[in-house]
Amino acid sequence: MARDDRQAQPGVSLAGAVDLGDLKHKVDAEPGQAGGAPAAGGYVIDTTEASFQAMVQTSATFPILLLLWVPTDDRLISLAQKLADAVNAQKGKIQLSRIDVTANPQIAQALQVKGAPALFALLAGRPMPILEGVPSDQELAQITDQLIPQVIQMAQQAGITGSAPYQETGGQEAAAEPAADSVPPAHQEAHRLAQEGDYAGAAAAYAKVMEADPGDDLARREHSKALLMARSASADVRQVRQAAADDPDDVEAQLAVADVDMIGGKVEDAFNRLLDYLGGHRDQMEPVRRRLLEYFAIPEPSDPRLARARRRLATMMY
Repeated sequence: MARDDRQAQPGVSLAGAVDLGDLKHKVDAEPGQAGGAPAAGGYVIDTTEASFQAMVQTSATFPILLLLWVPTDDRLISLAQKLADAVNAQKGKIQLSRIDVTANPQIAQALQVKGAPALFALLAGRPMPILEGVPSDQELAQITDQLIPQVIQMAQQAGITGSAPYQETGGQEAAAEPAADSVPPAHQEAHRLAQEGDYAGAAAAYAKVMEADPGDDLARREHSKALLMARSASADVRQVRQAAADDPDDVEAQLAVADVDMIGGKVEDAFNRLLDYLGGHRDQMEPVRRRLLEYFAIPEPSDPRLARARRRLATMMY
C-alpha cells in the first residue's frame, strides 16, 4: 500500500443501505454474555452510525482496525476475540473499532461491503481493505502476527503516532463522550453534534449550557474536548510536529503539537510541552495559560498529572 503524503480529510459519506441477506449462524447471547461475543474494552470500541464520523476523525491521530461484523453470528466470535487480543497486545498503538452491519447498514454501504465479516485498516480517514469473508486460520494468523504491526508501522511513517485511549471492559473510556442514556437533557444537542463529528457546533452548544449553569463541570469538560477536536482532530500529525520542531519559539506551533498530544492520549506530554515552553517564553503566558486551563478540564480531577501541571503553572504565574 503506497503512502499518500497529501493531508487527509477524514470522513466517509454514509448514504444508502445494503441488504446482507439472511443470517443462518446465530447465538442468542449479547456481547459480553456467556456464549456471546466478547465485550468492548481495552483498546476495542463499538462504533455506530452516530459515532462513525467521530471515530474516523481520530484515525488522524492513531491507526484503527475496522471490523464489520454481526455480533450474533457464532462464526465470528472467535475472529473478534483474536483480533481484540492482537490489538490489545499493542498497548494503544492501534484501536479495533467493531461495527455491527445489521444495525448500521449505511456504514457497510459507505465502505462498499456486501457481507460480513469485512476488515479494513483506517489511517487518517483512508480505509484500506484487508479482507471480506471469514478468514482461514492461516489468514487470520497473518493478520494478527504480521499485518497489524505493518499497519502500525505505516501509520508511524505517516506521522500518525498517537495512542488510542484505554477503556475498562464494558465501560466508557476516560476521554470519551458519555453514554447516550446518561447524557443530561441540557446536553443532548451538544452531545449529538459531537457524536456526528461537528465539534465546533458541539463546543458552541456546550458553551450555552455553561452560560445557563456555570457550575456544570461535565459541560465544561465536554466543551474543552469539543474545542480540542474542532481545532486539531483532522490535523496532519507529521506536519504539526515538524512545524513545532522547525520553529520552537512559535507559540501557535507549540499549541498545535500539544493538541495532537492531547488527542493521542499523551496528556502529560501536552502539559509538559507547554509548561517547558512557558519557562523560556514568559511573554506568551496568556495564550499558553488559556490553553492549559482548557486542557485541565479534561482529565479526572484526581489525576496526579493534573495536580503536578497545576502546581508548575502556579509557580510560573506568581
